[in-house]
Amino acid sequence: MDQSSDQNPDQPARKGASESSLEDDKFIIDAKKGDQRAYKKIMEKYEKPLFFHVYKMIKDQNQVEDIVQEAFMKAFKNLDSYDTSYAFSTWLYRITTNHTIDYLRKKKLKTTSIHNPVRTREGEMEIEISGESRTDRDIIRKERKQIINHAIKNLPEKYRVVIEMRHLEELSYQEISEELDLPLGTVKAHIFRAREMLYKALIDKKDKF
Repeated sequence: MDQSSDQNPDQPARKGASESSLEDDKFIIDAKKGDQRAYKKIMEKYEKPLFFHVYKMIKDQNQVEDIVQEAFMKAFKNLDSYDTSYAFSTWLYRITTNHTIDYLRKKKLKTTSIHNPVRTREGEMEIEISGESRTDRDIIRKERKQIINHAIKNLPEKYRVVIEMRHLEELSYQEISEELDLPLGTVKAHIFRAREMLYKALIDKKDKF
C-alpha cells in the first residue's frame, strides 16, 4: 500500500462513502501512527455489532466475546494489509466471519474421536495419525502447556490475574469484573492486552505448536 492512501483516505474510489466509513478511515490513520485511543474507538464502535454477528453462528456468549476480541487482535495486527479503497467495516466483518468459521471447524474436528472406527465401503477402519504416536502427542501437549503456563506467569500481575481467571478458572468477563471490582471494559481491555503479550511471547516458540 503506498503512502498516498494514508494521506488521503477520501480518494476517488472512496467518493460517496458514508460518514461512518470516513470516520473509520481517520481512526485507521491514527491507529497506524500508534494512537491507542484510535484502537479503543474502533473497538467501542464495533464490539456490539460484531458480538451479535458472531452470536448468530455461536450461541455461547463467553466464547463469542473471546472470538470478537481475537478478531480485533487479528485485524489490528494486519492493518497494513487493509485496502482503504474499501470500507473498513467490510474488511473487519470478513476477518471476524473467517475467524468464527475457523473456530467452528476446529470444534468439529475435536468432537471427532481418532479412536472411533470410520465406516467405509470396505468396512470399518481406524483413523491413524501418520508418524505420530499417542506418546508423541502426549509429550507435545505437555510441552505446549508448560510453555503457555510459563508465558502466563511472566505477564505483569494485572494481566496475569485476568488471563488466569478467564482461561484457567473459566470465569466469564462479568464474573471477573465483579470478582476484581473492575469495570467490564477494563477487564476486556486487560484480557486483550494480555493476549497480545502472550502472542508475542509465544511466537518465538511456534515450532512447539
